[in-house]
Amino acid sequence: MPGSERTVVWFRKDLRIDDNPALAAAARDGAVLPVFIWCPAEEGRFYPGRCSRWWLKESLAHLAKSLEALGCPLVLIRAQTTLDALLQCVHSIRATRVVYNHLYDPISLVRDDKIKNELLGLGISMQSFNGDLLYEPWEIYDENGLAFTTFNMYWEKCMELPIEISPSLAPWRLVPVSGIENLCTSSIDNLGLESSKDEESSNALLSRAWSPGWRNAEKTLEDFVCHGLLDYSKDGMKVAGTTTSLLSPYLHYGEVSVRKIYQLVRMQQIKCGNEGNSEAGESVNLFLRSIGLREYSRYLCFNFPFTHERSLLGNLKHYPWRADEDRFKSWRQGMTGYPLVDAGMRELWATGWTHNRIRVIVSSFAVKFLLIPWTWGMKYFWDVLLDADIESDILGWQYISGCLPDGHELGRLDNPEVQGQKYDPDGEYVRTWIPELARMPGEWIHHPWDAPSSILEVAGVELGFNYPMPIVELHMARECLDDAISTMWQLDTAEKLAELDGEVVEDNLSHIKSFDLPKVVLKELSPSAPHCDQKVPTDDGRNLELQPKELTGLNKQTICVDVIKASKMEDTGSIVNSPISRKRSSSGSVFDVPSCSSSVEVRSQNQRPGGYFVGSSKYILQKAERNCFDKAEDDDSAHSGTNTSRASKRPAASQG
Repeated sequence: MPGSERTVVWFRKDLRIDDNPALAAAARDGAVLPVFIWCPAEEGRFYPGRCSRWWLKESLAHLAKSLEALGCPLVLIRAQTTLDALLQCVHSIRATRVVYNHLYDPISLVRDDKIKNELLGLGISMQSFNGDLLYEPWEIYDENGLAFTTFNMYWEKCMELPIEISPSLAPWRLVPVSGIENLCTSSIDNLGLESSKDEESSNALLSRAWSPGWRNAEKTLEDFVCHGLLDYSKDGMKVAGTTTSLLSPYLHYGEVSVRKIYQLVRMQQIKCGNEGNSEAGESVNLFLRSIGLREYSRYLCFNFPFTHERSLLGNLKHYPWRADEDRFKSWRQGMTGYPLVDAGMRELWATGWTHNRIRVIVSSFAVKFLLIPWTWGMKYFWDVLLDADIESDILGWQYISGCLPDGHELGRLDNPEVQGQKYDPDGEYVRTWIPELARMPGEWIHHPWDAPSSILEVAGVELGFNYPMPIVELHMARECLDDAISTMWQLDTAEKLAELDGEVVEDNLSHIKSFDLPKVVLKELSPSAPHCDQKVPTDDGRNLELQPKELTGLNKQTICVDVIKASKMEDTGSIVNSPISRKRSSSGSVFDVPSCSSSVEVRSQNQRPGGYFVGSSKYILQKAERNCFDKAEDDDSAHSGTNTSRASKRPAASQG
């Protein structure tokens, strides 16, 4: 029998009935008010884009029908502040408790902590749950209580720990509360998720390929496990056609539980092991690794909350990014003159989705060939991706830019022509998205500038007229990249000398026309909350300076708490499959991270005098051994084609 509690269930990115810990707890203990609050003013920098908002609207409609069938309508509220809306809900139904599932990005952590403190001060019980991860970020630390800064070491530690893979059962019935009539509610259409008729007509195309909603997510998962999982490794080499899981947008809005995914995939892994199917086992392991990368993206954002605006490796603060808006525009529009890059960017703009391999290729081109600031690329991906995910996008762009200890080697330059021959050998993908090259023979399609004039004439290609010449030639890109790295190390050395004189050297990104990113400070958390609750900072009203803190596991977290300001953003789409025909493939926003055993520990400045500064936070990163990059070109190089990496021109004075 349900208890006597009157509980507000605050839905966010957990739009499902099955395996929803917050909903299950509320249903077990009494009457329930399910509520979703849309507060555009609070989204600020992370305001979702068009296609992402379309997905949200469709998913909410799907969830509303499911909740109605269980006996409880979903209350939708458009508000100026989330706190005011929750207070309205609490007072209207005389609620005794508010429950929700955790989020891990810096903006949500700050907002959730503020709301929790306000409601607790009013005597209202607040309880939060893990509905998004296999492991909470504050559960995984090394033997010294320090945060991992390489994926492999993090994931190895995770695999040593037990995983609770028994999903929470979906409630079969919900008891509604009285007092809903006192609420100022909104219809789905009046939430304003589609802001114009033009958006509505554009979004109509998305519904032909995608089917948002938690039940559709479960169908997609079942279809992938039955028909796509065992070929995941082999199909991942293709950028055209159906090659991956299509689960990323469902995961973004929490329409499917990561625990459920893990459980089904692990069952296949055990089956493959028993049958001795090594090839299928490799595919399963690769897919589980992609789940691990998603976990790691949350882990990094939680433990290093500045990574949405600064690189993890502090020496990158001196990197001379080229704030060239014309080149940035050419990259966005798919007019760089490199067919595979242009095809990827045009697909991204047209559909809001593109294969993970293409995401790696186009982002690498932006930061290595064009020297475009990685924060610009991350912002653009957030604007246009249907499955745009803050934490995953941060991990991907920092990795590609060489901002992580196990990321791409800073001097690595991948050749788009070679990548095209590897991942699109017949030119099918390029012809689909670049009609100007539709009649180019496969031999020349990835480097039309080398084709004889007779071939170009027959194909109807006039370079510089209906298709651009390369925006920068490979040898020039190589030279500019080497010069940029050399400049970075020179500035890094100059900073270390300047620090001896008490000077402060700013981050180069701070001088670039950028996007209004939230500014954060650090405070220390004393975990007095129950084990299941979100580990969040306490707010004592003081804006503390960024100070070196030692991460000491569950009992002493360091986390970002104060968001000073925010602005506005936009986003776009992906494509879903049916059980019969999976029309597109999606591996999510997470970029593949290389196999690398090196680790970097985060310690206080007083503990370890050497190392790299991590931005202005005064964290010290112990210098990582980078030889894994030299020996293997990492896992991603197996996917990204031949590179033209050279030894960087690092001055001897900055060695060590």
